[in-house]
Amino acid sequence: MAEKYRICITLLPLLVVCVCLMKATVEARLTQIVQRTRFNGPVTFLAVGDWGRKGAFNQSAVALKMGEIGAKLGIDFVVSTGDNFYKHGLTSVNDSAFRESFTKIYTAKSLQRPWYAILGNHDYHGNTEAQLNPALKRRDRRWNCHRSYIVRAGFLDIFFIDTTPFVTKYFAKVDKFNWKGILPRDRYLSNLLRDFKKSLRTSKATWKIVVGHHPVRSIGARGDTPELLRLLLPILQANKVPIYINGHDHCLEHINNTGVPIEFLTSGGGSRAWSNVSHRERLKNNLKFYYDGQGFLSVQLTRRAANIVFYDVYGKPLHTINLKK
Repeated sequence: MAEKYRICITLLPLLVVCVCLMKATVEARLTQIVQRTRFNGPVTFLAVGDWGRKGAFNQSAVALKMGEIGAKLGIDFVVSTGDNFYKHGLTSVNDSAFRESFTKIYTAKSLQRPWYAILGNHDYHGNTEAQLNPALKRRDRRWNCHRSYIVRAGFLDIFFIDTTPFVTKYFAKVDKFNWKGILPRDRYLSNLLRDFKKSLRTSKATWKIVVGHHPVRSIGARGDTPELLRLLLPILQANKVPIYINGHDHCLEHINNTGVPIEFLTSGGGSRAWSNVSHRERLKNNLKFYYDGQGFLSVQLTRRAANIVFYDVYGKPLHTINLKK
């Protein structure tokens, strides 16, 4: 009997640890980053996606104009909508592509601000954990990348959502994608959606913006993402999220949501573009703007209003959106 008690006492700490770990998993939260903002001032940022080509396909030209617009607006940070390093992500934290496609390209003084990045499908072709590794921040202090996370910037909360694991067809290409940290997929998505819904619901921010690599709605070459229409759109609508920003389609685009107002903004023109493929007829009643070329967008927010501008590779304003709270 005494022996049985000794075994129980020995195993008890292990059981407590297991229960605590299980509870931690159930109660996991999205990583949170606090972005410093100006007192009583606007929150201003640029968004660009699908860029990492070592300066090629006009990446350097877009970066130059981003620097000019960033200086004019006095931006607080930059958002990357994914596909940060073509064509197969990074191989390791020491991959020279990080310097050649990021540090050496975005050199303007105005762009020496925090960059908040999300992974795209091409990033999943490589070593995803390299982009998520804090060691990259030691190579370039601007770099911030997590699978899914929240940036809290005063009266603004930006929710970054890892959309690549939502896309079913990618899982048929087991030799092309690195799913380390994702499998089992159903559990990963279930936990992500649970935490995302709770974070949105409990956010006290005046403005809530969601960023993902894949579009919910798009008339571009790649079009809508069916899995996001089914799983993500209802959450956006239920929480009255006013703006969703994505990349993936290599274009600039603005589409209204039918019903609950949501502005779907594509900023995927950071480098290679001009696919010459679009599906305008499918969403013609919701389409506000489409440009099949390179560029980026700016967002300037006050507590009462939002001003969003799309720019081409020459820094020319192409389309403006004004929203009120």
